[in-house]
Amino acid sequence: MIPDPSPDLLARAAQVRRSAMALGQLSDDQRRQAVLAMAAALERSRDAILAANQADLSAAAAEDLAPALVARLKLDGAKLDGAITGVRQVAELADPLGRRQLHTELDEGLVLERVTVPLGVLGVIFEARPDAVMQIASLAIRSGNGALLKGGREASHSCAAILTALRQGLAGSAVAPDALELLTSREESLGLLKLDGLVDLIIPRGSNALVRFIQDNTRIPVLGHADGICHLFVDRAADPDLALKVALDSKTQYPAACNAIETLLVDAAIAPAFLPRAVAAFAAAGVDLRGDAAAMALGVSHAASDDDWSTEYSDLILSVKVVSDLDAALDHIARHGSRHTDAICTRDAATADRFLAAVNSAGVYLNCSTRFADGFRYGFGAEVGISTQTLPPRGPVGLEGLVTYRYRLRGEGHIAADYASGARQFSHRSLPL
Repeated sequence: MIPDPSPDLLARAAQVRRSAMALGQLSDDQRRQAVLAMAAALERSRDAILAANQADLSAAAAEDLAPALVARLKLDGAKLDGAITGVRQVAELADPLGRRQLHTELDEGLVLERVTVPLGVLGVIFEARPDAVMQIASLAIRSGNGALLKGGREASHSCAAILTALRQGLAGSAVAPDALELLTSREESLGLLKLDGLVDLIIPRGSNALVRFIQDNTRIPVLGHADGICHLFVDRAADPDLALKVALDSKTQYPAACNAIETLLVDAAIAPAFLPRAVAAFAAAGVDLRGDAAAMALGVSHAASDDDWSTEYSDLILSVKVVSDLDAALDHIARHGSRHTDAICTRDAATADRFLAAVNSAGVYLNCSTRFADGFRYGFGAEVGISTQTLPPRGPVGLEGLVTYRYRLRGEGHIAADYASGARQFSHRSLPL
């Protein structure tokens, strides 16, 4: 049973909404300068943020937190610098608001426009990943949205230090600091799920269990993905050296990420030449391989269970399956994939085109690492999360995923009765955007 939000949470959420309404009416330059002020404040608070993260890491070690969660929790100097750079990049992105998408003269003096506007208030719940606070907050402010942010208990010190800095930055801008609010307890995160009317979109970032729970317990629209079961298919026409390089990066560059591969599919025609090399390379990188019978015959030491094909390890573990051909690879991905990101290595153009067209995932790649599925790497500056739903927004969600649109109709005393009677006719003439 989800508890009702407390009076305090209702009051704070209402204040975020009021601030968001004012924020959505600010100019492009005012919102841009606010985001730059947030970046500057993060730099000034660098030592405090890193110290807070060390406190979280110490607590995580004492609680024997899972290695994948610790990897996401860690915020060292380089990672903080990258996050601040991402905030500045968000500031420089084109304004997503006020874009006219449709411009039609319905009749003389009666003109219709469709214009982009903010969603309103975002509710974002995430595990570990304190850098997510910076990404989400910068995207929210740049797109004219307020945000209620709830980090995991394991990142509580980091999130508090980061939000304090962000609000200090906003205090010197045209944006009210309370457009951003940090939730700190499980009761508040549960109460957030019942803030329909005050929160317009919930974005969960975390485990399958977290996302499923949120999807099942709120009437507020939810954007996100429950699983990150990504595949790489090494086709019979692949360049073995290229495929091995891509496979290693896709698994080992950051195995805790949701865009790291969990299954390697290898065409039977190339498997005898490719797999022994791959097994040795993955072993050298510390990866535990689990394979089907054909993969084990070529050097994989541990047998994969049925559950392995549908498991997001978020660790240095990789399932390996030898498939008869492209059709078998497509069938496996369709049955076990999560529609996140899947890739193929091949030099056969026809095979590549078919794979790119047939795989129903948010990202489908050719001859490159699945680790590129990221808002920063796509040039979005940052992302609020990755969506695997079929309806847009899909894939890494940046600024454009945080706006909706509004129809504006301007007339001169026009009434519907005149058109119903035939006294006037619609022209529906397209006008320049």
